[in-house]
Amino acid sequence: MASVTAAASAVAAPRVQAQRRVAPSAFVGAPVARRQTLVARPAHKAQQQQSRGTAVQVFAVRDGQPLDRPLRVAVIGGGPSGACAAESLAKGGCETYLIERKLDNCKPCGGAIPICMVEEFDLPMEIIDRRVTKMKMISPSNREVDVGKTLNEKEWIGMCRREVFDDFLRKRADKLGANLVNGLFMGMEQSSSDGPITIRYNLYKEGDKVGTPSTMEVDLVIGADGANSRVAKDIDAGEYDYAIAFQERIRIPEDKMEYYKDLAEMYVGDDVSPDFYGWVFPKYDHVAVGTGTVVNKTAIKQYQQATRDRAKVKTEGGQIIRVEAHPIPEHPRPRRVKGRVTLVGDAAGYVTKCSGEGIYFAAKSGRMAGEAIVKASEGGKKMVGERALRNYLDEFDRKYWATYKVLDILQKVFYRSNPAREAFVEMCESSYVQKMTFDSYLYKTVVPGNPLDDVKLLVDTVGSLLRSNALRARDSKSVNVSFGSKSNEEKLQPAA
Repeated sequence: MASVTAAASAVAAPRVQAQRRVAPSAFVGAPVARRQTLVARPAHKAQQQQSRGTAVQVFAVRDGQPLDRPLRVAVIGGGPSGACAAESLAKGGCETYLIERKLDNCKPCGGAIPICMVEEFDLPMEIIDRRVTKMKMISPSNREVDVGKTLNEKEWIGMCRREVFDDFLRKRADKLGANLVNGLFMGMEQSSSDGPITIRYNLYKEGDKVGTPSTMEVDLVIGADGANSRVAKDIDAGEYDYAIAFQERIRIPEDKMEYYKDLAEMYVGDDVSPDFYGWVFPKYDHVAVGTGTVVNKTAIKQYQQATRDRAKVKTEGGQIIRVEAHPIPEHPRPRRVKGRVTLVGDAAGYVTKCSGEGIYFAAKSGRMAGEAIVKASEGGKKMVGERALRNYLDEFDRKYWATYKVLDILQKVFYRSNPAREAFVEMCESSYVQKMTFDSYLYKTVVPGNPLDDVKLLVDTVGSLLRSNALRARDSKSVNVSFGSKSNEEKLQPAA
């Protein structure tokens, strides 16, 4: 498979403004004194200001009123959710600004994408490092279960490097007309519900270590700036639980890389995480080894060491080439829209429990938000507001609520103790479970099961839980053991 090298995206400052007078009808709701002011209309994208950021200026317009200029939208954050939102908006006729500070950013992410995403988002195979067709689920007692036997020859899970994946999506949005701005979002203000939103950001030109304070006025804002979203704070979106994900990229010898060429591993146990799992995912020329936790964030490095220790035999001789850590949301925020501002991706909290998947839902939420705005604005020709943004939320929740709920239940049942994790791994040996799981994951829908098979699965699951609990009652050390370094075994050894 050809190697793809991550390249920094071209930096674009806001467009140079050409000024013209606007018909009074466009100023519905604006103060009388402002109606005499000239409106700044951006010129062609090629005419970009080189010296400093110039404020894009808009005026108060009520929802539903026609515009004599394209609807202006700022997307804050250039990950999958932001890039896909910007692409949809630009294609749909809206004037779009995609503001991202870290154009070479590498989020600590397993990088797994379902096969349905490749066609749905028209992704080239060049940005997919590996096609995983086999997985190993490894229990606390080191029992291994091979998963993937129900996949056909055309089904696989894609493995990507985020710096390559995100860069491709940003560049595509840029080519389709979005303005890519290398900037750090600082905050925003809106004087009235119908008035423009003033974005404050630090603009960075190539080579700059310190940004230039800049502003622009837009009609709507999409917050796609991750778990620590400043946009979310500005709209008082509310707090939520988050996990800390820690990942090391390890370049291993070729013979060991051959073992992982189409295989991913997932480790469960109190040693690797009290409420999540550890992973070894193959990339182009290395593996990503990581873990995460919500309930004991201060011990994340201890859990990471245990994950490395569990995979030590298969990664021996490897060299750590990159260390990454980042917060991951655990559930949707209490508020995801306020006025003409909405949240997508991690900023909205769209990461599933149990699996920790977020890439697909980030990209999908960004696209859905963009498309909802384009539709309501009739291709960027009318002002839109909270109603259009709530249409996006309603559609997203209607489509994916069941998926989030099912995975939430699974995490609460099977990640609560080592006996439950043993039962979970045992359950994964079932061909029926594997087919249901992969069909749901690969095609992003909750697959209805066969009633008789569901009853059998329930009986088998209860039986697995009872056997695992009986094993713990007989000898707790047999299931609460760390297969890692001595130091980790001592730290995690239960009190006598």
